Amino acid sequence: MKRRDFINWVGLGGIASSLPVAICLQQRFAIAACSEQTTSDVWQTVGTVAELDQNGQLLVKKFPSVNVLLVGTSESENLIAVNPTCTHSGCTVTWNTEGNKFACPCHGAEYGSDGQVQRGPATEPLKTYTAKIENNSVLVKPN
Repeated sequence: MKRRDFINWVGLGGIASSLPVAICLQQRFAIAACSEQTTSDVWQTVGTVAELDQNGQLLVKKFPSVNVLLVGTSESENLIAVNPTCTHSGCTVTWNTEGNKFACPCHGAEYGSDGQVQRGPATEPLKTYTAKIENNSVLVKPN
């Protein structure tokens, strides 16, 4: 075997052996090659009640690998939690309290409080999360 062939073979083997780990980290669900527990069934703290009550919303960037926009207060019956990344353009949507909807400032897409598209150009809904308050912490779990 030539040296160049050996180096290419070893390099390809290294890439192939790291592929299952990369898939696990990006997809967040278990596949045969994944050995870690999935994050989809774990509640994660994204802030405090005081932070949420201050503005009636809480924007957390990079929770654990995505963004979360949580709307409500400690007195709210239902907390609303979505990934605020517009599914059309990737901009961060904002919460419109008067219209009870999320709006994208880039191209005007609108989403209902359930994340469903109300007005295009977006065609895919926002990813939603389940949220709750426990003690003084605001917790979120991907659906």
